[in-house]
Amino acid sequence: MKELQVTKLFKEFDKLQSTHGDKKLLSVYGAGCKKRPKLFLLFMNPTWRNVSCIKWRQWIRAPRLGTKNIRKILFAIWTISKKTFEHIQKLKPNERTEKFSLEIYQEIAESNVYISNLAKCTQTDARPLKDSVFKEYLDLIYEEINEAQPEHIVSFGNQVSSIILSKKITVSWYIKDKHEILQVRKKSYKVYPTFYPVGLWMRNMPKAIERIKNILKK
Repeated sequence: MKELQVTKLFKEFDKLQSTHGDKKLLSVYGAGCKKRPKLFLLFMNPTWRNVSCIKWRQWIRAPRLGTKNIRKILFAIWTISKKTFEHIQKLKPNERTEKFSLEIYQEIAESNVYISNLAKCTQTDARPLKDSVFKEYLDLIYEEINEAQPEHIVSFGNQVSSIILSKKITVSWYIKDKHEILQVRKKSYKVYPTFYPVGLWMRNMPKAIERIKNILKK
C-alpha cells in the first residue's frame, strides 16, 4: 500500500485549523501520489461536506471525500475507474466507509495524481476565504509541493491561482497548455491556472476537463 500523505505537515495544518476553521471539525490534508505525481490538483479549502473532517471518524482525512462532483472530473481524466466512479455515484451518505475512502485514494495514487487544497481549514459553508487566510498557508503548500515534486500543478480558480503565483491571474487567459512557472527554493514547477469546476462553479467543469486533458497530452 502506497504512502498517500505528507504527514510531517499535519501538525502545522492543525494549528491553522484551530485559528481559521470550525472548532467542531478537523483539517483536511492533501492525498494521493506523494512522490513525483504527473498531476497535482489544487483546490481552495474543505467544507463540512467532506465526511473525513468529523472528529469521531478515524478515516483518511483527504480532499472531497463524500462529495460526488469532483469524481466526474477524476473519471473524465482517467484517474478513477468506471467501476469506482459508478460506486461513488450510487452511495448514500450513511453507506460511505473508511475502507472505500482509502481505496479511492489508493486508486488516485496509482494514477499518479495528488489532490490538495491551498487552505486545509474546514468550514461549515462554501463561502470563499479571505486572501489573508490563504496566504498563511503559502509556505506550507510550497513545502507540500516540494515534497511531492509534481510534473504539472493545476490551480483551480482566480483566487487560488493568484495567491500561489503571487500575481493577479485570470484563468480565462490560459488555454490549451499555457502555464506559469512557480519557483520554490531552487526548484521550478509548471502551474496551469484553470476554471474552478465544482460548487457554485459547476458550469465550468467541461472547460476544466478539457484543459486538464490538454495538459495530459504533453
